[in-house]
Amino acid sequence: MKISYNWLKDHIELTEQADDIANILTKSGLEVEKTEVYESIKGGLEGLIVAEVLTCEKHPDADKLKKTTVNTGNGIVPVVCGAPNVAAGQKVILATVGATLYPKDHDPITIKKAKIRGEVSEGMICAEDEIGLGTSHEGIMVLDTDLPAGTPASVYFNIESDTVFEIGLTPNRADAASHLGVARDLKALLKKNLKTKEISFSPDNTSQKVEVIVENKEACPRYAGVTISNLKVQESPDWLKNKLKSIGLSPINNVVDITNYILHDLGQPLHAFDLAKVKGNKVIVKTVAAGTKFVTLDGVERKLSANDLMICNESEPMCIAGVFGGLESGVTDQTTAIFLESAYFSPDYIRKTGQHHGLKTDASFRFERGTDPNMPVYALKKAATLLKEVAGGEISSDIIDIYPEPIKNFEVQTSYSRINRLIGKSIPKEVVKEILGNLDIKVISEQEDDIHLSIPPYRVDVQREADIVEEVLRIYGYDNIELGDRLSSAYLADFPLKEEDKIKRTISKVLSDNGFNETVTNSLTKPGYADLLNVRDTSVEILNKLSEDLGVMRQSLLFSGLEVITYNINRKQKDLKLFEFGKTYHKTDKGYEEKNHLALFMTGNVSAESWMASAKPVDFYALKTEVVRVLTKLNLKDYELKPLESPEFSLAVSLVKNGKELVRLGEVASKISKAADVKQTVFYADFNMDLLIKQFNNNIEYKEISKYPEVRRDLSLVLDKKVSFDEIRNLAIKTERKLITDINVFDVYEGKNIGEDKKSYSISFILQDYEKTLTDKVIDNTMQKLMDAFEKQLGAVIRK
Repeated sequence: MKISYNWLKDHIELTEQADDIANILTKSGLEVEKTEVYESIKGGLEGLIVAEVLTCEKHPDADKLKKTTVNTGNGIVPVVCGAPNVAAGQKVILATVGATLYPKDHDPITIKKAKIRGEVSEGMICAEDEIGLGTSHEGIMVLDTDLPAGTPASVYFNIESDTVFEIGLTPNRADAASHLGVARDLKALLKKNLKTKEISFSPDNTSQKVEVIVENKEACPRYAGVTISNLKVQESPDWLKNKLKSIGLSPINNVVDITNYILHDLGQPLHAFDLAKVKGNKVIVKTVAAGTKFVTLDGVERKLSANDLMICNESEPMCIAGVFGGLESGVTDQTTAIFLESAYFSPDYIRKTGQHHGLKTDASFRFERGTDPNMPVYALKKAATLLKEVAGGEISSDIIDIYPEPIKNFEVQTSYSRINRLIGKSIPKEVVKEILGNLDIKVISEQEDDIHLSIPPYRVDVQREADIVEEVLRIYGYDNIELGDRLSSAYLADFPLKEEDKIKRTISKVLSDNGFNETVTNSLTKPGYADLLNVRDTSVEILNKLSEDLGVMRQSLLFSGLEVITYNINRKQKDLKLFEFGKTYHKTDKGYEEKNHLALFMTGNVSAESWMASAKPVDFYALKTEVVRVLTKLNLKDYELKPLESPEFSLAVSLVKNGKELVRLGEVASKISKAADVKQTVFYADFNMDLLIKQFNNNIEYKEISKYPEVRRDLSLVLDKKVSFDEIRNLAIKTERKLITDINVFDVYEGKNIGEDKKSYSISFILQDYEKTLTDKVIDNTMQKLMDAFEKQLGAVIRK
């Protein structure tokens, strides 16, 4: 939101510099993200002066050029000019050497001393387009003025300069979405009074009466209006255009400009209807049948919902209330009379309508957050008197104000001791009351420590005790709260740490301790990603999307992670270990659902090269090690490893416990990587966090270290290629649960010597008895049981 420093002075006396005001606002919660200088003409005409042409003669070496001498007020300089209308005795605008010009639709030009066809020229006599004042280039500007030579051109043209604050307005501060709203804060911060302006309002006649009927009083608690006739729609005066331009708005015409001015001045949206289009001289505020077609000002035909509040005439809708005007009833150059609307609409209705149609306007931005219900009539009077000034015409009706149930002030009870305890400093009662009073918060009653407060309805963000504390603190100043020798805090509510948060913290520590960096990415993503995973039908689409690239909610953390990898690789960071906790979003037959996930990404090298060892690239087993590390930390075991076929992987497995998938991991398919512009191999693991939390075992099991030695025995098995080590491991544990403490593969061989469809595993078995020393007989019997099981159930050949 843009706020003009000069415009603020219309509401409050400011002697402080603009930078000081920016700092004061930021400290109070209205963060000024940046400031910029606005000039009604770019460059402020710096280096341009009023000058007088003393002599003018034909250039000796060019038919279309003239050689002049010009009085600058500080001497006489030669200037070569190509304008056909230049003549001695004229007052002109001269760009002196060093001045920079900003022509319309052209690059800037810096004036230098030059020789033009052999004649010295020290400046340039300007046409209006050359200094950004217009588009005419028929000749130089000839001034009708008594100003002496040397007068800055900015004085002649009354150039305005302003400082504009870019405020990052938080959603709760709807009251500050105007110059008056910001001035109210400055009133409390600077302890100054606002400039109260009484508006002298009276109708010129009552010749253009309009009947107003509010059918839906829930959606429209207050509706006001007035008619203005015999006006002329034309260009706005410079003061009004400059006001709007300073905050980035483009002037349109005097009627529309006044409504925009009031919106940004007082925070009250207005709408002007062409009175000739108000059929039957009736304005009816109501909802219409669902599916009714309506063409808005942008020329788009929209289908209305049953909950859209409409401003209608006797026979048809004219405007989507508080959101967007209609094409047919808008003000045009031919308009001579208007009906001017000023209302308070229910934020809920406006918000739902805006979302339904995907419309965001300056008016809906304010209405859906909550405007001041006490402002419509004042804003209407100010707008009507300004319209008479800039458009002529007559106020041709009394003000219509339908307000059957006035909106009451909010009331909050609190105590000085409670305020002081939550702030952390004892603030005198009189200071607290002064701050509240300067914020228009009145004390209804006061009994010793307790106070009962009344808050004006435009402060929609102040309805609780916590809000009162915040208001006192931000005006008193966060920087004025000293840090004591001991730190303590108080809260309005308890915040117990959830089991889910504890588990996430545990996982984060495990991963970060092993070289992983956490990422946080956007939940909105490209619709095309869903096509790659064949899940487009279950995508959750955004109705009011910011862009096509952010058109759906993500169904996987994979692509946002790959985008992070691309960003880092493009900056020469190729060895990456990343993790992210995040949600995915899915459309189902029953509605929508969210799922919690943990994603791991590894790419590049596991370890960088050094004088001791070569660089080791990431592979599947490096990722599996990290996955197992996480599961082990959560005390999850007895899971099975199963092959997995899924479009996001070229090679993958899943770890399953009790028939449910804990995690899937593998190498990302090349077509998936390419979609995110990743040109190196990526390994990815996707944990089902909801299941991890349910399966989490908080019971730590331990047993005494055995006093008896362990024994290692090796077997070499020739098996079909399709038999995995996991099958061997599971069968071994099933065959001998008591004595086997560890199983490991230390060699795998494939070759012609054992057959094309075969492979050989060399496996070590660690045997140990916790109660006695193993004998050769027990060991031999155990190994024989294993060999028999491998031969019978897996078709293994034991190599001896």
